[in-house]
Amino acid sequence: MAVAPQNMSNHSRYVPGYHFLLSVLLLAILGWQIYYLAIRPSLGTALGLILAVALILMYWYMRVFAVTVQDRVIRLEERLRMEALLPADLKPRIPEFSPHQLVALRFASDAELPALARRVLDEKLTDQKAIKRLIKEWRADHLRA
Repeated sequence: MAVAPQNMSNHSRYVPGYHFLLSVLLLAILGWQIYYLAIRPSLGTALGLILAVALILMYWYMRVFAVTVQDRVIRLEERLRMEALLPADLKPRIPEFSPHQLVALRFASDAELPALARRVLDEKLTDQKAIKRLIKEWRADHLRA
């Protein structure tokens, strides 16, 4: 099955079982536990509510931890790529890039990265969506968490 070319409008990745099914199930469990505690207050129903909250926290932090590790890898990858692709006058400025700028710039093709990197630094662009909108030749990333 062919994968559609990635661009600004379709680069977000959603895993239906995680983002939609599991989140709805956990919220339903939380809602039920709140309702059940209201109609039958007891230590057992209070513990059920605490368990529901713990599951939601676990759901949230699993995602946050995975994205944080992914962003750290992207930061390293992009710094190495910039070291290879940027002109000599921009290489000393690589540490000036924030993690958010590097995450957005990962979608820029090798050909347009030097000019776009210069623009991001010179204009102090920090909004990821704004940086991504400037990309003309999209470099796909299909291995995101």
